[in-house]
Amino acid sequence: MDGIASILVVDDNPKFLQDALPMYGYDVTIAKDGLEALKILSESKAGFDLILLDVMMPNMDGWDTLKAIRKNKTTERIPVIMITAVSEDQKVVTGLKIGADDYIVKPFVLPNLLARIEAVLRRSKWQQESHPKSEISLNRGANIEALTPKEKEVLALVAKGASNQEIADKLYVRDVTVKTHLNSIFKKLKVTNRTQAVLLAIQMNLIS
Repeated sequence: MDGIASILVVDDNPKFLQDALPMYGYDVTIAKDGLEALKILSESKAGFDLILLDVMMPNMDGWDTLKAIRKNKTTERIPVIMITAVSEDQKVVTGLKIGADDYIVKPFVLPNLLARIEAVLRRSKWQQESHPKSEISLNRGANIEALTPKEKEVLALVAKGASNQEIADKLYVRDVTVKTHLNSIFKKLKVTNRTQAVLLAIQMNLIS
């Protein structure tokens, strides 16, 4: 990335990130909760390149803060990485559907977070400067093999946070059948896990 990226860290315990990120060349602003973050965003003239948003915070949690960010025309396109201690698929999928660009589960290793930050910043810059949004969606879906109606049904249930067993019970099939459908979905969408599959499916409007 060229220049210094400006990051808004929204976390009620920000000391680690506040100390670490400037050492790697990032300009860091701190908000202790969602309400303070929204105030900072509304008053900022230069804007931010990225928001690191913790989920569990007082006053306004990460999910509600993310919703407010995405509803505001001046902040809706700022990339957001969710930081959460909750690793359940349902919670992660919730964030992705609201509009998170990535997530990382605590406790995390700093090099992992730095790599995710750089990847999201690079992707955001590439999208803004080189490729209109419509072209990105088209290119991403160009080589994707079509899902069957049953696979779309399974993926829609995954997006709602259902486990393999819950999906099997809902569709009156065996657990192994659900796994077979998921493996086929992963192969067709060229992803490796449930979260990636749901994120891509949402971006491609395969599920609502």
